[in-house]
Amino acid sequence: MTRSKLATGSAIFLIAIVAGFFSAIRVERHYSAGPGQVPPTSSACVTEDGSWKNWVWANVPMLSPKCPADR
Repeated sequence: MTRSKLATGSAIFLIAIVAGFFSAIRVERHYSAGPGQVPPTSSACVTEDGSWKNWVWANVPMLSPKCPADR
């Protein structure tokens, strides 16, 4: 193995590790409950128009109950 191949491989390896680190930080920020999000402990439900309520993630459960009517 030549020095240039070793340097290239090391640089690619370092870039992949740094990119993975920043990707993990971004995912953690995106999925963590912030002040404007509903905490995941509340139950998800489906409103009258078919939209989801109290569900912060992109994937949604298929068999969630209907939301109670607002009074």
